[in-house]
Amino acid sequence: MDPKTQAKFELRAKIIKAMAHPTRLFIVDELSKGEKCVCELTRMIGADASTVSKHLSVLKNAGIVQDDKRGLQVFYKLKISCILNFFSCVESVLKSNAREQMELTG
Repeated sequence: MDPKTQAKFELRAKIIKAMAHPTRLFIVDELSKGEKCVCELTRMIGADASTVSKHLSVLKNAGIVQDDKRGLQVFYKLKISCILNFFSCVESVLKSNAREQMELTG
């Protein structure tokens, strides 16, 4: 693999790694419904604000979400909504796997 191709796939992996946590997947799903403040996400997730902020930081560094500071609160929203296509693809894989499993056991 040449260096340019290697770099391209490393950048892709960074984005996928950023999503590779159930809490971050939940955050992306919730932000697909509209922007949320850290306090809302903290309540929804049931974790402390620092943990939620760390998850948001990973997503922000990968370019998946963006923040907007308003006074003492920070609001997050999806930066690129096409990331939801990834969810659709994952769901298709899950359904395919379930069908195959049913065929094997059925």
